[in-house]
Amino acid sequence: MPLPPLPFPDSIVDPRVGDLGPAVLALADGTVFPGIAFGSPIAAGGDLVVNTSQTGYQEVCTDPSYAGQVVAMTYPLIGNYGRLRDDDQSGRPWLRALVVANATAAAVDKAAQLAALLRDERIPAIAGIDTRALARHLRTHGSIPGIVTAPGETDHATAVAAARALARWEDQDFVDLVSPDEPRDVGDPSTGGPLVAIVDFGLKANIVRSLRRRGARVRILPHTISPAEALGPEVDGLVLSPGPGDPSRLAGPVALAVAAIADGRPLLGICLGHQIVGRAAGAETRRLRFGHHGANHPVRDVDTGLVQVTAQNHEVQVVGDTLPAAGGFHVSQVNLNDGSVEGLRHRELPIETVQYHPEGAPGPLDALAVFDRFVAACDAHRGGR
Repeated sequence: MPLPPLPFPDSIVDPRVGDLGPAVLALADGTVFPGIAFGSPIAAGGDLVVNTSQTGYQEVCTDPSYAGQVVAMTYPLIGNYGRLRDDDQSGRPWLRALVVANATAAAVDKAAQLAALLRDERIPAIAGIDTRALARHLRTHGSIPGIVTAPGETDHATAVAAARALARWEDQDFVDLVSPDEPRDVGDPSTGGPLVAIVDFGLKANIVRSLRRRGARVRILPHTISPAEALGPEVDGLVLSPGPGDPSRLAGPVALAVAAIADGRPLLGICLGHQIVGRAAGAETRRLRFGHHGANHPVRDVDTGLVQVTAQNHEVQVVGDTLPAAGGFHVSQVNLNDGSVEGLRHRELPIETVQYHPEGAPGPLDALAVFDRFVAACDAHRGGR
């Protein structure tokens, strides 16, 4: 049956943003949350995930790793600072829909508002949701598909049926959606420094910036690149980037990682790239019950004992117990919340992987040493050629 509209919509969606009328967030398990639409006036859905970050909503919306997902922000005021285009992590938003408690507008200029980005790119958004209750629901029941309806579409049964009809996350190829078609170089190649090739499974701009700040030249490659091209003689190190989706679908990238391990050059895997290297090393991967999303995850380095605060966004973990002992890899970092694997290192080769996002640096500088170690290894390889 239709749900009554929420009272006092101006207190939920800032008038400078402008509400588009009542809508609902419907979950495939039958749970429905009434709200107010403020993004693009369409319906969209996917697996629902919760992000606990207090800031960074612009980066979340433009992070390709969120492709195919509906993102709920638990921080209650989303929009309380303006958007800077240089902080976008890719050329467009990739999430299916955004869910917030209150849509605020610190920026008077509409172009600087998050809502304008969502509307321009046909991404629906809904406010007025009890995001704390939603987070507790997902914590209890695990990941659930959900849909944000178009303005005016508030019928409970219809919305739940639409959520139940959504394609399974595991059955979709999101990397093919977000990866580029052609290689491209970033920066002036005459400046020197080691050449780092990044295989783009859903690359964030801050990874490129982090490498460039350390003097590296960067070449961005499509996910379909062959091992021979990715490991050309001029390449000093290889990065397997973050990205969306299930690594068990990615036979080609895993084969590339197998070749990179055998080659022995510096190799860094981040998030999905970490999972791909894990599978190449012979380990299994498994979906987490509700994933890790946010900027407050403590990670302990097994080798040094150092604890870092990290930014995370993933649905899948490498299963540490399945890592072959004879392969040369060991679990190097673990999540202090649930004990899941957060990193791998090779005992002899300059290979490291991390499940978190060192470019996010919420500590704010805790995880940046990952790039320091990798670029130093690339410098050493370049010097030895």
